[in-house]
Amino acid sequence: MTKSLTAGGIERTGPRLTVVVVFLSLLLLIMAGVASVWAPRAFSAAAPNDEATLLDGYRHVEVASVSDAIEKVSGQRMYMSHRMRPIFSSKFAGVALTVQLKKEENRDPGALQGMLAAIDQGGPNSVYVMVVENGEDIAGIGGLMGTAMAARNFSGAVIDGGVRDVGYLQKIGFPVFALGIVPSTSINHYRFAGTNIPVVCDGVAVNAGDFIVADGDGVVVVPRARAVEVLTIAQEMDFKEHSMYGYIEKLKSIEEAVKKFGRL
Repeated sequence: MTKSLTAGGIERTGPRLTVVVVFLSLLLLIMAGVASVWAPRAFSAAAPNDEATLLDGYRHVEVASVSDAIEKVSGQRMYMSHRMRPIFSSKFAGVALTVQLKKEENRDPGALQGMLAAIDQGGPNSVYVMVVENGEDIAGIGGLMGTAMAARNFSGAVIDGGVRDVGYLQKIGFPVFALGIVPSTSINHYRFAGTNIPVVCDGVAVNAGDFIVADGDGVVVVPRARAVEVLTIAQEMDFKEHSMYGYIEKLKSIEEAVKKFGRL
């Protein structure tokens, strides 16, 4: 074992000092790791531009914040009207698979075949966005179609038209937003007009692949090209708003909270 002298002439042991230094270094690294795990984060960093990460982010923000974020970055209204309501309380986010039905009286057994084929082409994270022309009182989806979508792990369905078999859809837990509940059928009254084409659903333009975000406040469409930017801003808005609740309760003043956080 080698020995050396310090500047003051004090003897010290080289290997022992090395062991102590290594131990302290490891301890500091462990403490830094623990701190990074437990450190609070205001909101997620800029969202990576991959679908799975974006969907996870959208599933954890409020639809109201998403709507506000879109309006902030684009000046556009991308939320559907108050008529578009869920058949039970639900929240989801997914990718639009669009379907258009055109009104046409017919006796063609294959008139709606494309509507069914579109379901079988979808998969996990798909949101079935159907537009039934002048179809407020026509059921665009029922128990059979909902069962197929649930089996294929669709995120949900948004129907510019009606919905039926609501009891069964509630039983299997498949979320549907629609303009109303009606017992009617589209068979013999409509023809399939296309899938994964641009549609206007309850007044909002939807393209195949756009992000659809829905909760108790309604449905919002996020154009795919702006999904990262919108999500980042929505997360910031969510964080501010959720931070304000306790502040308002403590000060009993919404004016002071808005002044501090700049969010309403």
